[in-house]
Amino acid sequence: MKNAIFKIEKLHHRMLTPIRDFLADSRAIGIILIGCTVLSLVLSNLSATNAAYMGFWQKDLNLHLGSLNLPENPLAIINDVLMTCFFFLVGMEIKRELTIGELASFKKSLLPVLAAMGGMVCPAIIFSFFNGGTPYHHGWGIPMATDIAFSLGVLSLLGKRVPVQLKIFLAALAIIDDLGAVITIAVFYTSKLTLTYLLTGLTAFASVIALNLFKVKYTILYLIPGIILWYCIFNSGIHPTIAGVLMAFSMPLSGLAKLEHRLHYPVNFMIMPLFALANTAIALPSHFGNIFTSTISLGVIFGLIAGKPIGIFLFSWAATKLGLASLPSRTGYKQLLGIGMLGGIGFTMSIFTSTLAFNTDEFQVIAKVSVICASVVSGVVGYKYLNRFEPLAEHKDAKQIGLKNVFENSVSGSPALSYRDS
Repeated sequence: MKNAIFKIEKLHHRMLTPIRDFLADSRAIGIILIGCTVLSLVLSNLSATNAAYMGFWQKDLNLHLGSLNLPENPLAIINDVLMTCFFFLVGMEIKRELTIGELASFKKSLLPVLAAMGGMVCPAIIFSFFNGGTPYHHGWGIPMATDIAFSLGVLSLLGKRVPVQLKIFLAALAIIDDLGAVITIAVFYTSKLTLTYLLTGLTAFASVIALNLFKVKYTILYLIPGIILWYCIFNSGIHPTIAGVLMAFSMPLSGLAKLEHRLHYPVNFMIMPLFALANTAIALPSHFGNIFTSTISLGVIFGLIAGKPIGIFLFSWAATKLGLASLPSRTGYKQLLGIGMLGGIGFTMSIFTSTLAFNTDEFQVIAKVSVICASVVSGVVGYKYLNRFEPLAEHKDAKQIGLKNVFENSVSGSPALSYRDS
């Protein structure tokens, strides 16, 4: 009997240990996201599964709670509810870095803000160059966004080749980029904003800040006004994921570590894969010839592939040379250029903007296919470029450089890189 139990335990250990090792590896997030993307695109374009698979994400779930207006299908629940948790987690990580970590100094915290501005301005200019004065000029906001989930997922594939500081920089840049995209959508692509919900949401947000100021430590007390804040923003006409960022920056610093630990695995290994599956359920056209000759595709593709790295790099370079900002610890301009390349992964936010910028299905399909192609190219080129760097051995004074932060637990990294000639 004991022998049988021992064999079962040994088999159990052999089965689970590789899974645990895989999940502990920082590259697991990126691998899972890419796998989900490929699977979703295949299921969306096979004749046997196309209708059922794509219909599932759009199926009305008839979620009615009195007069409350809530997301009605699986896609909306993932993008509007679950992704708020993702932005909440990333927002908490950024807050920690702004207060006690890598971004604690003013000059280092300013760099991702200016880099994000460059990453939004240059793609918009490039799109307008191709489409200014045409019926497609409304699409200038499409190449402005960076998909934070997929960009961090691709970066995680590099494992210890990428220092923790660069991961923090990309996360901060991407979240500012996404906030810029949300503001752009609210101002330029939203036909109507509901002022009543905005004011009520502002009141809920003020109550969360008040709880923090009075040093209330019970997380549950922040949950109620947080839910009200999300509901009001959702119904105001603004993308509700911004509620996650607002909540993250309003939470007391003392409780962030515990919240981050609790949310890490559910967000990274449940919400993000669902996000990839739902948002890549796209039926690709049978013929691509006319798509890549359209000025829409030229503006989107060149905006993401060229505009993003140029804007991020030039604004970062100018800011540091003028003394306005400083580079992340033990990183250089070559690494920032690679981060700019990954910034070209516009993907879901750019696809979402495409549906708002154009009213006709033909223009939307052109924009969506262009976003997918540009995002794939940006991801591959960025990965290949950054993969040419290799980590240096840690110095004895590494602990004094301030490398210890939440990213060491969530996405393992190495403190430095050196360039390896190819």
